[in-house]
Amino acid sequence: MFIDIHPSWQSVLSEEIKKPYFLELVKTVDEEYQNHICFPPKELLFAAFDYCSFDDLKVVIIGQDPYHGEGEANGLCFSVNDGVRIPPSLRNIFRELNDDLGTIFMPTSGNLECWAKQGVLLLNASLSVRKDNPNSHKHLKWNVFTDAVIETISNQKEHVVFLLWGSFAHKKGLKIDRKKHLVLECGHPSPMSANQGKWFGNRHFSKTNDYLKSNGIPEINW
Repeated sequence: MFIDIHPSWQSVLSEEIKKPYFLELVKTVDEEYQNHICFPPKELLFAAFDYCSFDDLKVVIIGQDPYHGEGEANGLCFSVNDGVRIPPSLRNIFRELNDDLGTIFMPTSGNLECWAKQGVLLLNASLSVRKDNPNSHKHLKWNVFTDAVIETISNQKEHVVFLLWGSFAHKKGLKIDRKKHLVLECGHPSPMSANQGKWFGNRHFSKTNDYLKSNGIPEINW
């Protein structure tokens, strides 16, 4: 499988993608796509990096793995293709966004490409999944790669906002240098967590923009 990843990321991850574990990962993922229906489409495996270059990176949002239903996943965490019904977690994200920023209209599309193009890295811990089988590629060492991505961002960038939603994302953020970056944590936006009072009211979107603005970085038009 050809590693079609944005040149800016190839540069900073050049040593990582040469490591034996990653070469084995690529081979195994390729076999999975040959033998099973997997998502997102293979050409979108690294879409999160393609839409958000390393140079433009401002914010990191961490998800677990892609949506596993037909036609949903587009390579960006929490995001779905245009025309796909907005999933419950994303609906809760939009609700908090509206409450936080005082907007009136809920988005009609769950496609978050517009965020990614502004410098939001929408990174799933695992970049692939089998159809109708959540977490089915968790064992393939995607986590090793995405941990390395997070650590690289922490080491080589400054003033990045990391949005860690839920205990899984919290664990992914253990190696972030919190003296250089802003880390915002809360519960997951899934209905179960949100209904227990762990999501709504976090105001992460306005806090992100306040931090970016205070450091002379253009805000995100959420």
